[in-house]
Amino acid sequence: MIRIQNIYHMLAYAFQVLREQGYRDVATEEFANTAELCAAILARGVSSQLKRGLGREYVDRTDTLSTLRGKIEVSESVKTRSVLRRQMVCSYDEFSVDTRMNEILKATMVLLVRSDIGKARKKELKRLLVYFGDVGDIDLATVDWHMRFDRNNQTYRMLMNVCWLVAKGLLQTQTDGSSRLMDFLDEQRMSRLYEKFILEYYRHEHPELDAGAPYIGWVLDDGFDDMLPAMHSDIMLTQSGTVLIIDAKYYSHTTQQQFDKRSVHSGNLYQIFTYVKNKEAELADQEHDVSGMLLYAKTDEKIQPDGVYQMSGNQISVKTLDLNLEFEEIAKQLDSIAKEHFTQVQVA
Repeated sequence: MIRIQNIYHMLAYAFQVLREQGYRDVATEEFANTAELCAAILARGVSSQLKRGLGREYVDRTDTLSTLRGKIEVSESVKTRSVLRRQMVCSYDEFSVDTRMNEILKATMVLLVRSDIGKARKKELKRLLVYFGDVGDIDLATVDWHMRFDRNNQTYRMLMNVCWLVAKGLLQTQTDGSSRLMDFLDEQRMSRLYEKFILEYYRHEHPELDAGAPYIGWVLDDGFDDMLPAMHSDIMLTQSGTVLIIDAKYYSHTTQQQFDKRSVHSGNLYQIFTYVKNKEAELADQEHDVSGMLLYAKTDEKIQPDGVYQMSGNQISVKTLDLNLEFEEIAKQLDSIAKEHFTQVQVA
């Protein structure tokens, strides 16, 4: 289980913009479901964006015009006989708000209006949709969510991620065209947020540690690495020669079962062990202490993984993070992990 309010805190660390003044009141609200929370965040984000002005881009247009503009499409003008109407088909660039990101914002707000959220929130979104009259429609199911952000559209980064959560979590299945809530917090969606939250928490709350998510190189005897998979850590905390590699896992079941015996997911354990041993080999020529941790999000299961193992000279631990507590308690759990592994840790 996870408190809906904690989703906000996780998003706030993942996207620091949510810690700004305009979003702070969201932290004090109570939400019936995740769609309601996302609607509140999106409403404030879109309102702020409207004050700055909706992002604009040059968009290719082809229209039949009475006044010449841009490039005349002679063949199309002849084919459509627009000349007889004293018009010409022209193609031109228009600096327009009808951009892909604005289309995604509009479609997501429409999807939320049709979902299970409160009337007041729906009214707020409908009021904002009025400002998207010049923005076209888009099918969220066909959106390519790989986007490039620059200084001109940086304010859209968090908004696009919230739209992604909504688009993947709400499914139009009702005969009346309304949307029902899917398993909004499914493993794939929440796993990405869970990893990002933990990494950004340590970056923000523990500046004395070097927190990142670097690739770990294979330590090979002959340098031949053809077809070897990349080792990309979720979270790596470093202080001097001390390294803690955390693999964050968000599963509906934190253990595997075989012959009535429960154990840690074998693939997860092999993975973190491989990360640790290759990182240790990388640091062989300097003083170091490398350890690893599988950090599972706690589930409702009776048996939760909790153990510390010494494997070939390295410590590998398995812990759970209870996301159903007050957020202050979640922070204490993360702080205690840092304190256990590093000598110089600042804890509020």
